[in-house]
Amino acid sequence: MARFLVTGGAGFIGSHIVAGLLRRGDTVGVLDNLSTGQRRNLDSCESQIEWYEGDLNDPELVRRALDGVEVVIHQAALPSVPLSIEDPVATHTACTTGTVQLLDQARRSGVRRVVYAASSSLYGDRPTMSNRETDVPAPQSPYAAAKLAAEYYCHAFYHSFGLETVCLRYFNVFGPRQDPYSAYSAVIPLFITALLAGRPPTVFGDGLQSRDFTYVENVVQGNLLAADANGVAGQSFNLAQGSRITLLELIAILNRHLGTDLKPVHAEPRAGDIRDSSADITLARRLLGYQPQVDFEEGVRRSIEYYRDWAESS
Repeated sequence: MARFLVTGGAGFIGSHIVAGLLRRGDTVGVLDNLSTGQRRNLDSCESQIEWYEGDLNDPELVRRALDGVEVVIHQAALPSVPLSIEDPVATHTACTTGTVQLLDQARRSGVRRVVYAASSSLYGDRPTMSNRETDVPAPQSPYAAAKLAAEYYCHAFYHSFGLETVCLRYFNVFGPRQDPYSAYSAVIPLFITALLAGRPPTVFGDGLQSRDFTYVENVVQGNLLAADANGVAGQSFNLAQGSRITLLELIAILNRHLGTDLKPVHAEPRAGDIRDSSADITLARRLLGYQPQVDFEEGVRRSIEYYRDWAESS
């Protein structure tokens, strides 16, 4: 049993990681400023965690939250490409400056390892079928640049101070608790809730752009493995399903599961969005022992069940 701090632990992915740590008997603290997270995401485990409400750029709060912590799982960010186009400074402050503050306090507090939620957006648009960790980054949005800068800081703190860091490059994570009502929501909750309401989903562009959609429980597994694995400090890993699906294929799959037949409404492509994204997960399989446990279709089924229950209870 170890003592963990999960930053952004009230968020979509962070709250699932908190639950995963508690299931295996770890002690967990959560630090979140609730800018995008929801306290209700932790309702089922509120009494089992230590709660720190505030920002990573508050060094005194971060010092208190890190007291006695062995491993930090760092999820806190402003996770939106469109938001970063609107406000790149806020994105940099949250994603990059906040990460540097955390890393600095972590190494001063004797933390052994920081597992960082990096982003596949750093790859940009590439002609290859799948992205490998050795590919040269080509960020196309302020969000991608901010997340990449923070990833480089993780590597730098490992080499400069000996603070173990492991960076996990997420590819389009989806699942229960992902907010469908934000202006910056991801496509799967947006599409599901639109179809459940009898509305056609909106697709920016022609719909042939593809993504490597990854169910959230697979990401939880990857984080737990990265927290414990030997010989991986200072490295970055793709964390994904390892396949690609176009948005039009996604809508067809959702229609099939829901028994609907709604066609999308197309809008102009958005600045900063990449065309295609999929991951080579060979390195994570080999060094972390990562293997996706929930396939895409099962993840879709669980997500639909969650959003249907949510709609019925609203």
